[in-house]
Amino acid sequence: MYSLFIAYLLWGLSGFGALGLHRFYLNKIGSGVLYFLTGGLFMVGSIYDFFTLPLQVRDANLEAKYRRALEQGIPGGARSRRLPLPGSTRSPSKDSIERVILKTAKRNQGVAMPAEVALEAEISLDDAKKQLEKLVSKGFAEVRVSRTGKLLYVFPDFVTDETESKLEDF
Repeated sequence: MYSLFIAYLLWGLSGFGALGLHRFYLNKIGSGVLYFLTGGLFMVGSIYDFFTLPLQVRDANLEAKYRRALEQGIPGGARSRRLPLPGSTRSPSKDSIERVILKTAKRNQGVAMPAEVALEAEISLDDAKKQLEKLVSKGFAEVRVSRTGKLLYVFPDFVTDETESKLEDF
């Protein structure tokens, strides 16, 4: 974990940010070299860093937590679900999204809803609905509309007799 005190200390010791030691500390090697060569972007960057250093330390700590989680595996045995690093555009693969959908349906006795899938798979609601629709088109699930108008995606392989009677009342 990065310390705000140490970041400010390095900022001060490096000529009020001119040498960029605080950037090296926060694992911002590229901008650290740039600050070192240009005197903290001619001190404009150093002044900017003085005011934004708390946010930079917070972001560096979040990224470190992400990296640690990826290295150690996600608690709860969800190692197959890869989390993207902050700022990356990589999304989970289709295979892992299908697994998330199936696990959600199994946990809910055969029912999956787009909002829950989106939350579990860390994707948009539109993407969750598209993935559920693909499984419907392949015949693995069916769409039912509840009395309240909600779309329910039902996976018959996981539905029990008790769940079936609840679905009729839903």
